Amino acid sequence: MTSAENDTVVETPTDAPKDANSSRKQPFPQGFLDTISTGWADRPESLPAARAQAPYATARRDAVSKAFPGKRLVVPAGSLKQRSNDTDYPFRAHSAFLHLTGWENEAEPDSMLVFEPTDDGHEVTLYFRERADRTTSEFYSDATIGEFWIGPRPSLAGVAADLAVATAHIDAFSAGDDDLVVDADDELTRFVSELRLVKDEFEIAEMRRAVAVTASGFEDVIRDFDRAVAHPRGERIVEGVFHQRARSDGNWEGYDTIAASGPHACYLHWTRNDGTVVPGDLILLDAGVEVDSQYTADITRTLPVNGTFSDVQRRVYEVVLEAADAAFAAAKPGVRFRSVHEAAMKVIAERTAEWGLLPVTAEEALDADRGGQQRRYMVHGTSHHLGIDVHDCAQARREMYYDGILEAGMVFTIEPGLYFQIDDLTVPEELRGIGVRIEDDILMTEDGPVNLSADIPRTVADVEAWIARLKR
Repeated sequence: MTSAENDTVVETPTDAPKDANSSRKQPFPQGFLDTISTGWADRPESLPAARAQAPYATARRDAVSKAFPGKRLVVPAGSLKQRSNDTDYPFRAHSAFLHLTGWENEAEPDSMLVFEPTDDGHEVTLYFRERADRTTSEFYSDATIGEFWIGPRPSLAGVAADLAVATAHIDAFSAGDDDLVVDADDELTRFVSELRLVKDEFEIAEMRRAVAVTASGFEDVIRDFDRAVAHPRGERIVEGVFHQRARSDGNWEGYDTIAASGPHACYLHWTRNDGTVVPGDLILLDAGVEVDSQYTADITRTLPVNGTFSDVQRRVYEVVLEAADAAFAAAKPGVRFRSVHEAAMKVIAERTAEWGLLPVTAEEALDADRGGQQRRYMVHGTSHHLGIDVHDCAQARREMYYDGILEAGMVFTIEPGLYFQIDDLTVPEELRGIGVRIEDDILMTEDGPVNLSADIPRTVADVEAWIARLKR
C-alpha cells in the first residue's frame, strides 16, 4: 500500500472561495469542519453615535446630488492592489469616496457609494461586504477578507449609524449602463475634485493635526541625526525615523518621504533614500504625515547635518526663504492662485541674475513667452492644493485651479527651491550639489493667509538653534 493510499483528504466546503495559490494550502480535516462554527461568544453590537465628520460628508453628498439631478452616480472605493504574488499593498480608498463618506482609514475594499435618482434628489446607499457569519467558510478560509485572518470587519448597521448613511450588502449592488462613475465619467470626476478646493471646518482641523504630527516627526529625525550619519544608508534611517512617527501618531505618510542628503537634494523626487548623511552637507527632508482621516501635511525643511550652514549654503537658503516669503505675501483672498508662483519666480530670477547665472536679465527671464531661464534651477511649481491628497483637487479645471481665485478655506503649499545639480557647468563649483527647498502648508482665511507650519523653524538662525536644542 502506498503512502498516498493511506492519506485521508477532506475537501473544503463548496462555498469556500477558490484560491489560485492553493498549491501551498492544506485541506481542512473533518474534525475542524465539524467544530469551527461553534463555541463562539455572542457579539452584541452597540450602535455608535454618528462621527464628527458625518454632517460634513452629508453636506458634500448633497452638493453632488444637486449638481447631477436625475443621474445615477457611482463612487467606488477601489480594490486591493497586488504587491507581489499573494501580498497586497495597504489599502487606501479612492479620495472621492473618502471625502463623500467620511469613512477614513476603516473603509472596506470594493465598496461603492451609489446615488439613486429620486423625484427630489437622490437616495444614497453605501454598499460593502459585511462581516461573514461564523457559520460560513469565508470566516476562516479566505485570507483576504476572513476575520480569522485580518480581524473584525464592520457590520452594515454599525457603519450606517457611524456615517449617517444607508448601507447595503455589496451583493445587492448592480451597475447600470448609464451610470456616471468617478474616474470613468469626466464631468463627475471633475466635480468631486473641485468640491475639495474649499475645505470645511472638519477638514481644516484635520490639516492642523497632520501638520502637528509632521512637526514631531521632523524633530525625531533631528534627534537621530547621529545614527543617520553613522549608517552607510543614513537616508534610510531618516526615512524610517519619520515613518515610526507617521504610523504611531497617524495612519501613514501621505506620500513617499524624500530624505535627500548632499547632491541628492537636487533630485526633486528622490525617494530611493539609499545615500549617506554627511556632516557638512545639507539634507532636504520633504515629508508629511497622513492622519487617520486621510488628510495629509506636506512640509519640507532643508537642514545642515552638522547643525550650522556654511556661507554658501546660507546664501542659497536665504534666497529660497526670500522667495517663500514673497509668495506668502502675494497670497491674498481674491487674487489668482498663479500669482503665488509668479511672486516666487520673480525673486528666483532676480537673485540668479545677480549671481551671474542667467544668460539674460531678470526682466527678460520673467517674460512669459521668451523667458524662463531661471527655471533651470527651479523647474517645479511653487504651490499646489493640499488635503485628502497631497496634490489635492488634481482633476479640477485649470480655470478653477492654476487660474482660479484664492478664497477662504483653501489649503495649499508654498515651496520654492533652488537646485544646482552636481554636474551643472552653468554654476560656480561651490554651488554644485546644493539643493534647498522650504515648504509650508498655508490656509487662506478671510483675513489673509495663515502658515499652518510656521512653528517648524524656517530662518537660518532658527533652524540652527532648533538643531542645537534637539541635539543637546
